[in-house]
Formats: sequence, C-alpha cells, structure tokens
Amino acid sequence: MRIVVMGVSGSGKTAVGKELGKRLRLPFYDGDTFHSEECRAKMAAGVPLSDADREPWLGSLAELLREHPSIILACSALKATYREQLRISPDVLFVYLKGSYELICTRMEGRKGHFFNPTLLKSQFETLEEPEDALVVEISPPVSEIVTEICKVMKH
Repeated sequence: MRIVVMGVSGSGKTAVGKELGKRLRLPFYDGDTFHSEECRAKMAAGVPLSDADREPWLGSLAELLREHPSIILACSALKATYREQLRISPDVLFVYLKGSYELICTRMEGRKGHFFNPTLLKSQFETLEEPEDALVVEISPPVSEIVTEICKVMKH
C-alpha cells in the first residue's frame, strides 16, 4: 500500500502522514526532506519553485515509492502532472488534505522552524489542481479524527 498525503503547505501533510504511518504500521517519509538546499533557500526567500526545480525532487520521490511497496509519503503534489509522476503503480492512493486559505494561513502563522515562507501560500493555492481521483479529507478536525476517517474509508 503506497499512500501519498498531499495538499498545500500547512495543510497537515506531515502530522497526518506520521499518525497514519503509526496506525497502519507503515514507514513515513516527508517529501520536504528530499528538496535540494537550493530549493529550500528559494522557498525560504519567498520564491516559488518552478516545474524545473521540482523535476529532480519528484524523480527522487517516485524512486522512493518504487523502492517501498508499503509507504506513507507526504508531498504537496499540487499539479496533476506531478501526481502522474508519482503514480508509479495502480496501488498509489492520493489522500488530499483540503482546507481553506484562511484556515491554513492561520496555521502557518503559528508554525515555527519551517523553511517554507508563508508568503508562498497564495502561489500554492494558485498552482493547486484539485485531484479528481483522490480521497478528499477536510482538515478542520483534529489529526486523530482525520486519520480515523482515512482508515475508515480504506477499511483499516
């Protein structure tokens, strides 16, 4: 089972992914750790990444999914083309953490120690192509309730 927890920055991908990994006893990987230092610096400076910037990153994440038949991966996967790169087999399930700009902006204002510049949130929402083939989960409930809902839909 390969699960990609996706959404804009601040939607809870890491928190939900970690908890889902614990519940399902699957390894969790945060896609952010696979960004190059150059890309991290760009994002910290408030500069959106281009598709060319994302290409090697998505390649690394696709390889990670190939190497692990059972995995939870947190990754923004904002565009359909990015998701297609990550859909390395039919068993890849995308879980889209959906929330309003206002809610996520409020969350990001309280976040400490993350390289992502909150000014980029607007560009992420502009880039986002909401998936039509993902499990869509509203992010307002607590993480434990979100994970319970995901598990219920997946029948785990």
